[in-house]
This record gives sequence, C-alpha cells and structure tokens, in this order.
Amino acid sequence: MTETAAPSLDAAQLAEAFALFNRASAELTDAYAGLQGQVAQLNERLTVLMTALPAGVLVLDRQGVVVQANRAAQNWLGDSVEGTAWATLGQQLLPTETPGELKLGEGDEARRIALSSTSLESGEGSIVLMHDVTHTHRMQREAERNARLAAMGEMVAGLAHQLRTPLSAALLYTATLGKAQLAESERGRIAERAVERMRHLERLIRDMLLFARGDCLGREPVPVCALTEELTHTLEPIARQRDIVFTHACECGTTRLMADRKALAGALTNLLENALQFTPAGGRVSLLATCDARKVSFVVEDTGAGISADQQERLFEPFFTTRAEGTGLGLAIARGVARAHGGDIDLVSHPGEGTRFRLVVPLTAGHIAEENAHE
Repeated sequence: MTETAAPSLDAAQLAEAFALFNRASAELTDAYAGLQGQVAQLNERLTVLMTALPAGVLVLDRQGVVVQANRAAQNWLGDSVEGTAWATLGQQLLPTETPGELKLGEGDEARRIALSSTSLESGEGSIVLMHDVTHTHRMQREAERNARLAAMGEMVAGLAHQLRTPLSAALLYTATLGKAQLAESERGRIAERAVERMRHLERLIRDMLLFARGDCLGREPVPVCALTEELTHTLEPIARQRDIVFTHACECGTTRLMADRKALAGALTNLLENALQFTPAGGRVSLLATCDARKVSFVVEDTGAGISADQQERLFEPFFTTRAEGTGLGLAIARGVARAHGGDIDLVSHPGEGTRFRLVVPLTAGHIAEENAHE
C-alpha cells in the first residue's frame, strides 16, 4: 500500500498567505490603537469630571484602601489620601446630632458631610461619595429659626398680655407690703404670692428664650439612668404636694447618650410638669426610660383627663395652651429639642383615659453604650 504525499505550497501561495496575515495584523493593530485612543479619551474625560465634581470621590480596593481620590476629597482629607485605608481616614469624620451627617474639621471651618458608598459591579472594590451639605444645613437652621421668630411675632400681643398680668399682680402685692399697718401673718402671705408671680414671669421669659433659640448648643455623654434620677428628685416633691403618685424606672443600664443635657432635661421637665398639672389628686404619673441598639425612649404617662382629638392636632403649636397660666411653649420646646437631637415626640391620649408622651432620641456613632457595671 502506497502513502499519498501532502500537497506542497508553492512560493506564490505562501506569499499570498503572508500578505493576508500582514493585512489582518495591520487591521488588528489599527483597531487596538483606536481602542487605546478611545480609552485615553474616556480616562481624560473621567479625570476632568472627577476634578470638576464638587463632591469628594474616593475609589477603594477590596481591602478598603484608597487607590484614587479626586481634588475635592484631597482638599478635605489631605493630599496623601491615596494608599491610606478608608477606616483610618474616616476617623476624621465626627458624628453630629443629625443622623446621616458627619462633621469634618473644627470651628468656623468645619464642614457637614453626607456619605454614600457603592460597590463596584466587578466586586473589586467600592466608590465613596462625600457630599458637602454645610450650606444646606445652615440654610435649614436659619429657616427654622426664622419660622420660630415669625411665630413669636404673630403672638407678640398675646405675650405682652401674658407678661403684663403677672407683672401687675407682683407690683400690686409688693406695693401692699409697704403698708405699715399690715399684719405680719398677712405680710408673709402677700410676699409669697408676689414671689409666685415673679417665678411665673421667670418661666415665661425662660420659655420664650428657649423657643427663640431652639437649638442645642453643646454635647456631652449623659448617663440615661442618672438623668431620670435627677428628674425624679426635681418632680417628686411637687407630685407629693399635689397628692399624686410619681414613679420612675430606667432600663438602660450604663448607656450614655451624647446630648445637650440641659436642653434634654428641660424638654422632659416640660412633659412631666404638664402631666402633673393635668392629673388630679390620687392619680399617677410615671417616667420610664428604655433603649435598644438604635434609640433611647423616654415615656411620660399620666392618669389625667386625657386630650381631645382636636386639641391633639394643635398641641405642639407654639403658644397654644389649655392652661390659664400656660405659656403654650413647653411642648413646642420639647419637640424642638427632640428634633435637634435627630428624634421626635409622639403621644397617645383618649379623653378620660390619661395621656402617654414618648420622646425618642436615636443612638448614633456618637453615643456610648457601656456595659461595665462597676463604673
């Protein structure tokens, strides 16, 4: 059996094959060069876009290390951010009273930053966006302040009347004290009434100033249970004098809340004073503090007459009051303090069944929960 030899290519066929190969190679080279040019253009556009963006942009690898940062991010965090772990850079951002907003820097140069993070589809890292909301935050605070001042302007005549009435009474009582023929027992009674009117004036002025200010100035770690004890020591004697049973409980252990202690205590005092005011003798008022992983809740409950539905709709309006000597600012101040801390107030009430107020302040990264029972 004989083998058939493979056909051989002559020189012309080889030359044609090499020519085809060279043309294909040239076309591929041209196509690759074109793609490189497009990639270069895209990279250039991306660089220009990132540079022009007012937001800070950080590209992180799988380990959370910054591999690229735009100019805004470098201006805020430093020129040497690339190659630094985001966990380290993030320590420069401090929590604020507003959930979702962080503070960068100190004093007048401090910025309010809102963060968002998106994972890359490739799974090779993520992109962190830093939005400067400083101007928005200031405008919002200014708008809230203007709204409060507008509300005060609308009620200035009513406030003048509220101030004039106790002032006139205090002046009358004081003038009576100057009479030489006044008996000592009567003099003591009139002096007590004059002081009572002056204290009422003081409360009116305090509430107006608190409402006009409306914000929370300082933050400090506040032990929740210690705060409830402090409020109890203040309000329990008043409850006892009015023959009302006052109870308190705190289930927060050693949890500390980063808050304006004076403002928060004032808000809770307003809620408790309202409860005592509307609870008859023999009734009960309670204060309960609870917390979970997200928030602290202060619940003030009474067995008073309750609040009608139409009054509930206006209860937090500035200067709305159902009390003859009320300022109408206590609940508005309490809600303002709660919202300044990122929380709010709600209530449940039915006529004849008492009222339950709940003031909630969310826990954020700036709040400290300690479990050491020996502190």
